Amino acid sequence: MPGSDVCSFIKMKIKTNDTVRILAGASRGKTGKVLQVLPKIDRASVEGINLRTKNLKSRRGGEKGQRINFPAPVHLSNLALVCPKCGKNTRVGFKKIADNKKIRQCKKCQELIEA
Repeated sequence: MPGSDVCSFIKMKIKTNDTVRILAGASRGKTGKVLQVLPKIDRASVEGINLRTKNLKSRRGGEKGQRINFPAPVHLSNLALVCPKCGKNTRVGFKKIADNKKIRQCKKCQELIEA
């Protein structure tokens, strides 16, 4: 359940600096780099996707206000990881290697995806 503190450790399939493709919404089909992952609400911010405008007031009398564009978070169900090896949208599995460490694995080409 998103936002609950029952599960304090969440194994994320999408991490910061991954390349992802948008599966649904206005930006469907576009590709971008993950800037930030928010595991408690199951969302991620993607560079250049889902841009929102924020209006800032001037802080001093002489300055002008500004309009800032920032990427709003997208739900993880609307993102697919792009495998760095085969370049296709892929589901992510986990594989145990030495020292019982889990590493992400591409389900299409079976290659390991390094963090």
